[in-house]
Amino acid sequence: MSTTPIGSYKFSQKLHPLSLLAQLTSRRATGCLRIFTGSVSWSIYLEDGKLTYASYSDKLFERLDNHLQQLSQQIPALNSATRVQMRLMFEPKGENQRTSDADYQAICWLVNQDRITSSQAGTLIENLAKEVLELFLTLKEGSYEFIAENSLNQLPKFSSLDLRLLVEHCQKRLRSQQNSQSPLPSPGQTSGEKATNLPQSQPQLMQLGQPLPKQSNFDNQDSNNNKMPAQTASKKLYTVACIDDSQTVLNSIKNFLEENTFSVVMINDPVKALMQILRSKPDLILLDVEMPNLDGYELCSLLRRHSAFKNTPIIMVTGRTGFIDRAKAKMVRASGYLTKPFTQPELLKMVFKHIG
Repeated sequence: MSTTPIGSYKFSQKLHPLSLLAQLTSRRATGCLRIFTGSVSWSIYLEDGKLTYASYSDKLFERLDNHLQQLSQQIPALNSATRVQMRLMFEPKGENQRTSDADYQAICWLVNQDRITSSQAGTLIENLAKEVLELFLTLKEGSYEFIAENSLNQLPKFSSLDLRLLVEHCQKRLRSQQNSQSPLPSPGQTSGEKATNLPQSQPQLMQLGQPLPKQSNFDNQDSNNNKMPAQTASKKLYTVACIDDSQTVLNSIKNFLEENTFSVVMINDPVKALMQILRSKPDLILLDVEMPNLDGYELCSLLRRHSAFKNTPIIMVTGRTGFIDRAKAKMVRASGYLTKPFTQPELLKMVFKHIG
């Protein structure tokens, strides 16, 4: 099976799970987001921005069996013999035999054998997703990649879940645990296990699609990779115009760019962008490629024809990674190319490369 990476970040770095999900949802992405932290990984499968399955590699079949055991109280066919047979057939015997979708294949087998209905499979997948996402939202560091094709494409689909609603549910649970001072399950624990160590910092709780919290609410800024010039600490030195039809992406960029250093002008109507940019006179422009009514490349070309923006850095922001798209960016004299989903260090590196 061929795969087409959209974004691949192999080296461990600070992660912002909410921002990753927000960007993929706003793009209505289809594919698999894979996140790696040491020896474990998360796999979040999306179709048109909706979640179809979510999996966490540690104790994979133990977690699935726990959920099936709970369902067995209402579904007699999910007796212990059935669950043992399922694990013998699909549970990998070792690392060399591990497949990324063995648990999903097991669910498909249960449906095919009439042990559960398609509707019950959907409920099972939703419950699993809530548990996986709750752990995912607590992540602080790791690496990730997004692949446009995934191994579930050839398998039946039992659910199409709204990520915003799922994240909201997980955040309520996390908030409840914070308020009660009860420890969160650490990655590797099932929800029924007792956590012994409270994480040093809890994630900021926000709704997906709402403005993301400032970076300081997630992690302390990396003092080496994200260090700002000393003179920027006292006042706003740079004006950055962000043009994107997605308010979620605009909010994400605004909160990635520290307010002590940047004044961010958010523009979500590409037709009115030129006049707003003329008024704000930005030091740098972040321009989305795919917008309704006006193509980002066309807008970049228009800006370059204006005397005020002949030399203003213009960064194209897009989920496209093909050679033709990069060639188009060069043809309209774009200064750089930033691929979604991106992290705060990647955004800051690109910004300061052109205005630092």
